[in-house]
Amino acid sequence: MIELHTWSTPNGRKASIMLEEVGLPYEVFPINITKKEQFAPEFLKLSPNNRIPAIRDRETGMTLFESGAILMYLAQKTGKLWPAQGEAHWRTIEWLMWQMGGFGPMLGQAHHFLKYNAGKAPYAEERYHAEAKRLWGVLDRRLGEVEYLAGDYSIADIATFPWACRFEWQQIDLNEFSNAKRWYLAIANRPAAQRGYIVPDDKQPIPMP
Repeated sequence: MIELHTWSTPNGRKASIMLEEVGLPYEVFPINITKKEQFAPEFLKLSPNNRIPAIRDRETGMTLFESGAILMYLAQKTGKLWPAQGEAHWRTIEWLMWQMGGFGPMLGQAHHFLKYNAGKAPYAEERYHAEAKRLWGVLDRRLGEVEYLAGDYSIADIATFPWACRFEWQQIDLNEFSNAKRWYLAIANRPAAQRGYIVPDDKQPIPMP
């Protein structure tokens, strides 16, 4: 049994989609970040950075924070969605790191300025909207070469998809990125992705273009 401490954010949804995909039993502990519950002392023991998600593996006693590390741990534990060796192993890491270092943080900045603070900082809005479009272009070009980011469906896709789901917050028209749109719809139609996306809030289904 995995304890999943999470909230309805792109990073939180990575972990719940992964757990659904690999079929591990898990118990959800909502951490309401709108009420600052991520700063509670008990959660700090799991996540020193005060960010969701975090997990505890009751079988091994292992605790982990950082969504990318959680995906890698669950993939290694189950032997699923991350090839153990060869080029596919490294391509998966490559695109996972791309998401962790760029597609997530930069789109998070786009959300901050374009959705939550519109009109307050025109330079920042222009900067992060342009960077969002650039990153979607990188994604689209890659998906013009392969079906999924590392070739086959993997933790790299699971990491990237929940951030892609907020395309409207980024003022992105998916019709401008046909390869990415094809990929997006393929994952959005996966039953495990649909189940994982609504953890812990079942009032927010996957946005459809």
